[in-house]
Amino acid sequence: MSAAWKLLVDELDLWTRNGLSATLWWRDDDACTATPALARLLAIARAHRVPVAIAAIPQGTDSALVDAVNACAQTTVVQHGYAHRNHAPSGERSAEMGSHRPLHIRLDEIVSGRVGLAERFGERFRAVLVPPWNRIGEDLLPELASTGVRGLSRFGPRGTVDVAPRLIQANAHVDPIAWRRAHTFIGADEAVTRVVAHLRSRRKQEVDRDEPTGLLTHHLAFGDDAFDFVDHLIARTSRHPAVRWLNVDDVFGLAA
Repeated sequence: MSAAWKLLVDELDLWTRNGLSATLWWRDDDACTATPALARLLAIARAHRVPVAIAAIPQGTDSALVDAVNACAQTTVVQHGYAHRNHAPSGERSAEMGSHRPLHIRLDEIVSGRVGLAERFGERFRAVLVPPWNRIGEDLLPELASTGVRGLSRFGPRGTVDVAPRLIQANAHVDPIAWRRAHTFIGADEAVTRVVAHLRSRRKQEVDRDEPTGLLTHHLAFGDDAFDFVDHLIARTSRHPAVRWLNVDDVFGLAA
C-alpha cells in the first residue's frame, strides 16, 4: 500500500472514531452513446454495487446509451447542459450556460434538454443540471427552478446548499484528469491525495461537512490507469465502515 492510500485509510479511520459518516458520490460527464469506455465504467459500478450519475448531453444522446443505462441498475441519468457547445468569446474560459447569450435562450435549452432526457430515460432520469465545463451564469441561478431543474452540480466545495430557491447544489471535488496537460491521468497517488484533502477539510469543518465528496470521471478521456484508480478507490472505500456511497436522490434530497 502506497503512502497516499494509507493516508486515505487513516483519514477514514478518524471519521469512524469521531462517529462521522464519510459520504461520497460519483458523477461521470459527457455521455452520448454506448462505448467500450462507458461499458468499462458501468462494469465497475456494477461490480461494487456503487451508484453512478451519468451526465448525458441531451442533444447528442442516442438509443444505445438508453440501452446501456437500462442494463445497469446502478446508473441514474442527469442533464449535462444542452449540446455541450462553447458560447464564450475567444479568450474567455469555455461555457455553454454562461451569461454570453440571452437568458431566455438558455432557459429554453435547459427545458428542452430536460424534457428530452426524461422522455428517453423515464424513471432513470433526475432533474439535476451539470453545466458543461462546470460553469453557469449567475443570472441563470434564480430561474433554474422554473425550468423543472431541482439540483445543480458544479466543481469545488459549495458555498451554500440552497444556491437558489428550490435548488440544491452538490458538487464534484476530485477530477483525476489533467485537462491542461494533454488530458492525462494525474496518477493514483495524486488522485487519492485529493480525495483525502476534501475529506479532511470536511472533517475539520473547513468546508461544508454535509456535502458528499464527489468523484468526477470522464470515461471518454480515461485510459487503463485511470479506470484502475477508480476501481481501486471504490473497492477500498466501500469496504470501510465509515463510508457510504450515495445515489443522486440522497445527494440532492430528491427521495420522496
